[in-house]
Amino acid sequence: MRYIAATLLVCTMATAAPPSSKKIDSEVKKITKSAILIDTHNDIPSFTIDGIDIGNAPKNQTDIPRLKEGGVGAVFLSVYVAATYVVGNHSANRTLQMIDTVYHDIINRYPDTFQLALTANDIERAHKKHKIAALLGIEGGHAIEDSPRLLRDYYRLGVRYMTLTHWNTNDWADSSGDMKNPDVAHHNGLTPFGKDVVREMNRLGMMVDISHTADKTFYDALETSQAPIIASHSSCRAVTNVPRNLTDDMIRALAKKGGVMQINFNCGFVSQKSADAPEGAPTPRATLADVVAHIDHARQVGGIDVVGIGSDFDGIECTPEGLDDVSKFPNLTRALLEKGYSPGDIKKIYGGNTLRVMRQVEKVAAQLQH
Repeated sequence: MRYIAATLLVCTMATAAPPSSKKIDSEVKKITKSAILIDTHNDIPSFTIDGIDIGNAPKNQTDIPRLKEGGVGAVFLSVYVAATYVVGNHSANRTLQMIDTVYHDIINRYPDTFQLALTANDIERAHKKHKIAALLGIEGGHAIEDSPRLLRDYYRLGVRYMTLTHWNTNDWADSSGDMKNPDVAHHNGLTPFGKDVVREMNRLGMMVDISHTADKTFYDALETSQAPIIASHSSCRAVTNVPRNLTDDMIRALAKKGGVMQINFNCGFVSQKSADAPEGAPTPRATLADVVAHIDHARQVGGIDVVGIGSDFDGIECTPEGLDDVSKFPNLTRALLEKGYSPGDIKKIYGGNTLRVMRQVEKVAAQLQH
């Protein structure tokens, strides 16, 4: 009996979490419940438009049960318009269809879960109602077909940011995706019309997003914009050397103007091993630690106020181990706590910084419209 009792005692001691671990578990639960986690880039609309049900989509990285499990409080649903739609001038048509799937197949189909948000205050109101705030962000400036009128239409339809380019350079902004392509006519950043687009976005109250843009486009947008700008799903080039990520100089410049870079979870953007994998070969998966390294680098370079989250879930094929889908955000919370981040720091990264930018963008628009 003594042997059995001693064995039970040893087993109990071996499996019991140390006090520090228990404290972290408790903090993770508190933060998951209280923080307004704003993911500024999620591509599930590219699937709902083809009939995938966000109510239950096990083959995808996003669905309602896992959004709730992950504690997601708000999500910018990506109105992604592939470059192929430029051919034959189908970009606007595709944009409108993508906007419709956000409303018809997500918000209106599941009104008990989602609430449309157009402002920072709307996000907070949705959170108080225990609903997920749903917002719209256009990915690819070719969506406006070089027309400020379409830009204004999209704003009226609820779009609250636009990524100036995707992988393709458009008629007014250079992309990071094709800078070495000799067949593409480049503009050395933004054209005069491109700068007018940025100014009109300021006037409307639409955030200027420079993810995917060439470096010169970033600096032109930063200089032109009267409001802070964002990089809705970009990571750090000093940690993973790819053109899609921001250099330290860019991070500092973004921070100085009050902007935010939302860290992308794509393996190829957060892990150099993944980025360097030969084409056609299996991509080594990134890790949760890789994502934390990018968050930490951005904080060290630009300060805690420059960091946000833009997962790119359902727009990426390779996700980091431990951040497989939208349900896994508590793993990131735990990793940040273990790294020494305070709950207040994490709440800034998860949503506070993005809310601050949104409010400043709204303030600038109100000033410009008077």
